[in-house]
Amino acid sequence: MNTQKKQNALEDIQVNVKLKLAALWTSLMFLIIYLDYFALYMPSTIDDILKGKVFVFDITQGFLLGALALVTIPALMIFLSVALKAKVNRWANIIIAAVNIPFILFNLAGEAWMHMVFGAVLEVVILCLIIRYAWKWPRIEI
Repeated sequence: MNTQKKQNALEDIQVNVKLKLAALWTSLMFLIIYLDYFALYMPSTIDDILKGKVFVFDITQGFLLGALALVTIPALMIFLSVALKAKVNRWANIIIAAVNIPFILFNLAGEAWMHMVFGAVLEVVILCLIIRYAWKWPRIEI
């Protein structure tokens, strides 16, 4: 009679830092999109948009171009985190994540509802994780 029990351990695959960064940028983009979408449900938001206003800004071609530019950079970081060489990749992730934090916090200006605060906290945590993973990029001896 065999008294030894076989134990099955779960395989834990080491994920490359590039894939971790791309996944974090993807998560950030989902939060940005959903927070903007949920903002449409706030009272008077649609009315203000129909009047050509977002917060205190007029909706112009320049405003929309600037808004698109702000979300294009994190969207491109999903690909760039996988495609760029390690040294450039590391610094691009650190700098772009750090620069995005004030923009995320600016979205809390004015009337900030709880979903906005919760979303901004999550976004800042994700950006800090991006900075941390990029800062602690694995090194090899040459």
